[in-house]
Amino acid sequence: MEKVVQKLKTLLDSMGFDEARITHDQEHRKISLIIEDEAVRKQTPAILSALDCLINLIARREGEDSVVVDLNYYRKERERLIIELARAAARKALTTGTPIELPPMNAYERRLIHVEITTHPDLTTESIGEGRERRVAIKRINSNS
Repeated sequence: MEKVVQKLKTLLDSMGFDEARITHDQEHRKISLIIEDEAVRKQTPAILSALDCLINLIARREGEDSVVVDLNYYRKERERLIIELARAAARKALTTGTPIELPPMNAYERRLIHVEITTHPDLTTESIGEGRERRVAIKRINSNS
């Protein structure tokens, strides 16, 4: 992963972001970037998506496994919000007994929901829908069955 980080540093320097801070966690395959730039801050989701593709392309070329990329803590904050959404939906599903459908999410975010709900023995999850409309439904497990 060191080669990937070094190539990323070179790329960011050549783009004029020589003050960018890069940290990486080899064990969890994560690279975090802090770029103190107003334009980057305003476009973080789009830039993060492009950086994720680019960094993972570099990783593959270096014979590395894929990595999770975060920019200005955007992904970390998004994960926190998704888990809070899952917990709130879990409470609602348990209280009402009706399935709760969450909004469409990407595969990574849906996985966060599935993993979080595994901590609730009375609930189950199911991905429904197709393509960009794919979402998670949280359902109460009937104890009578």
